[in-house]
Amino acid sequence: MPFTLHLRSRLPSAIRSLILQKKPNIRNTSSMAGELRPASLVVLPRSLAPAFERFCQVNTGPLPLLGQSEPEKWMLPPQGAISETRMGHPQFWKYEFGACTGSLASLEQYSEQLKDMVAFFLGCSFSLEEALEKAGLPRRDPAGHSQAGAYKTTVPCVTHAGFCCPLVVTMRPIPKDKLEGLVRACCSLGELLGIKELSKPAYGDAMVCPPGEVPVFWPSPLTSLGAVSSCETPLAFASIPGCTVMTDLKDAKAPPGCLTPERIPEVHHISQDPLHYSIASVSASQKIRELESMIGIDPGNRGIGHLLCKDELLKASLSLSHARSVLITTGFPTHFNHEPPEETDGPPGAVALVAFLQALEKEVAIIVDQRAWNLHQKIVEDAVEQGVLKTQIPILTYQGGSVEAAQAFLCKNGDPQTPRFDHLVAIERAGRAADGNYYNARKMNIKHLVDPIDDLFLAAKKIPGISSTGVGDGGNELGMGKVKEAVRRHIRHGDVIACDVEADFAVIAGVSNWGGYALACALYILYSCAVHSQYLRKAVGPSRAPGDQAWTQALPSVIKGVAVGPAGPCVSWRLGASQLETCWLIACTLRTPQPFLGPRRMRMEEKMLGILVQHKVRSGVSGIVGMEVDGLPFHNTHAEMIQKLVDVTTAQV
Repeated sequence: MPFTLHLRSRLPSAIRSLILQKKPNIRNTSSMAGELRPASLVVLPRSLAPAFERFCQVNTGPLPLLGQSEPEKWMLPPQGAISETRMGHPQFWKYEFGACTGSLASLEQYSEQLKDMVAFFLGCSFSLEEALEKAGLPRRDPAGHSQAGAYKTTVPCVTHAGFCCPLVVTMRPIPKDKLEGLVRACCSLGELLGIKELSKPAYGDAMVCPPGEVPVFWPSPLTSLGAVSSCETPLAFASIPGCTVMTDLKDAKAPPGCLTPERIPEVHHISQDPLHYSIASVSASQKIRELESMIGIDPGNRGIGHLLCKDELLKASLSLSHARSVLITTGFPTHFNHEPPEETDGPPGAVALVAFLQALEKEVAIIVDQRAWNLHQKIVEDAVEQGVLKTQIPILTYQGGSVEAAQAFLCKNGDPQTPRFDHLVAIERAGRAADGNYYNARKMNIKHLVDPIDDLFLAAKKIPGISSTGVGDGGNELGMGKVKEAVRRHIRHGDVIACDVEADFAVIAGVSNWGGYALACALYILYSCAVHSQYLRKAVGPSRAPGDQAWTQALPSVIKGVAVGPAGPCVSWRLGASQLETCWLIACTLRTPQPFLGPRRMRMEEKMLGILVQHKVRSGVSGIVGMEVDGLPFHNTHAEMIQKLVDVTTAQV
């Protein structure tokens, strides 16, 4: 379908435009738009056009392709196409074999070469200004100029056929109280992009971020400049930053006018150092809140309702979702008169989370007391043998005792700029009280059985880029220092047993294992959420195909629908997963499959508890060696909770 390149009517330069053909033919699959929008240009040889088109398609965030010309059938952009202040000034960069060799006010002298070249029109970050104004944020030009700074990041775009380059982003300072409205209006928030200094943009002018405002980043079509260099073609052209043409071409994946809960994003602050916000849809966030409410019941009547903090499960799972490498600790040696002294609460929840993190292809390790290393090594080996875990994971210990030792453990060569782990998780792990001792619920001191793993959580507070989560059900667990005042007031013996070491996020559960299961389920919800998925990918790369999503089979599971036949008991049932069709605001569609949780995984939690029983690990309350956790039977209590969590997680939206 032919489209005409339109120009601002106020520009007299339109009359002087240089045209190769008076009726340009610009390809695009979308319908004609009524309003003009700015676009930047990339001009490449015809032979590279299919590869660059595909490169744009797999990196739609920074390179939203509005349309492209056909060779010999396109109009040269006019001089001064952006503003009258630029008339007579350079508008294009010329590239030869990947190097920028000069700037041009027009392409008239290359009219013959252009006959065998294709012009690509890319959506421009300047078009976000309207959305900013809708959110009550008028344009603020840097130092009175028109071009905001753009930054090269450490995030690589997906490579295709020789085109490769880092993501480039633009930045606007946004008041914290406007973030939610802005994200719903137009775009993504910034990620951990590897930008070291905001005062040194790669292009344009730096913008100051005033107190009370947050630097927000948008993927920029200036990313294309690196792509043009990477292909090293003999001749290419690209718009100079700040120069655009006005076109009526419209992105075919523009956001819909009416957003559903599956499409509306929520913004959550999950880290201060470095400053980091994350995004999930309203629908996904509500489901995770439902999980948090479910695990917050108090079967032991301990008073844990007083410890609950809203959205801790949501923020913890968002932080875990962004993590690359996770260190998990567990172990509460409450049965100090038995061998082993461990209890059945903690390891199953930890292993369930490990299994899901493995499926997400994250690095994961477990750290335990040195005296319990052999026990946990055998437990993990059995879990791998029985299909509970995909592969063996490292089992670590720590006997440090100084700040330097803790930092050396957490960071490569002890350098806080290069942490080995970016998230620590404690699930039913004995936590240090204010007097330096460790207490069980009966106020018995068990310090002689516990290694100072708390020091790692304290050290992590001072290392940028490491977050932490504590999961507990009584207030004496590692990480519960965040709610220690409530523990002292409302939990029996709380003035003595309250853990003094806090985590960034405190997940409270009636049984700590439930917190581990809920974290795995929350990660499933987030990875099923197209809004969050796009944000994780930082706007580069295509959404993963359903067949690539191995994590859909890694949920906690219990027996359901047992059928008895000639070959004996078998399990065959299907869990319906949400089919989310969420159009991300910078163009992404993801459909989650309906996973078949086959026999290998159907009994994961029974198998895990059975492994603990084989190793004589006891129930925390009763001391029984059997299918019981915290004095509650597995099949009538814990299996029911697991199934409820899974049902909410996989429910159709």
